[in-house]
Amino acid sequence: MRKAAINIELQQWEYAVDEYGTVLSHEPDNLAALFYRAYANTHLRHYDLARNDYEAFLKLAPVNMEARLGLAHVLVKMKRSADAMDQMNRLVELHPDSAVVYAARAGFESESRAYDAALYDWDAALRLAPGNTDYIISRADVLLRLGKKAEARRALDDAVRKGVARGALREWYRRCK
Repeated sequence: MRKAAINIELQQWEYAVDEYGTVLSHEPDNLAALFYRAYANTHLRHYDLARNDYEAFLKLAPVNMEARLGLAHVLVKMKRSADAMDQMNRLVELHPDSAVVYAARAGFESESRAYDAALYDWDAALRLAPGNTDYIISRADVLLRLGKKAEARRALDDAVRKGVARGALREWYRRCK
């Protein structure tokens, strides 16, 4: 496992897949090996193999957030948006108190141009993590895409009050005009 972890750190994905495969041949239920082999296969764009490992992992640990997020990511890469959304919805059911889960689903919905749904999820994420400026800025971006410029400007002003440099938000402020 140590050698495989070093391969991951060095981004030697093929070697990592081989090492984790060796571990799994001796310990087929090793969650760490399943997870990181899936991760390495994702980097190699071997999405079917990554999906298989994430699904095997989730059979053993069905509530694991990171593995389910990984599976959803792989499904997006495989152009299986409906299946990816099912995984996102399952995450929200399993972890209703996680801002990260709502943010992940909001990001997916934004990429799918489902901006009203994304706004709902950014609002949910911000209820759970009100100080997260990344979430505030992402919500402002969705508001701009929905044409709600005044509300987006208020969100950006909130981000500035919470410590984000106004200059870093220049492009979003420009879009508010």
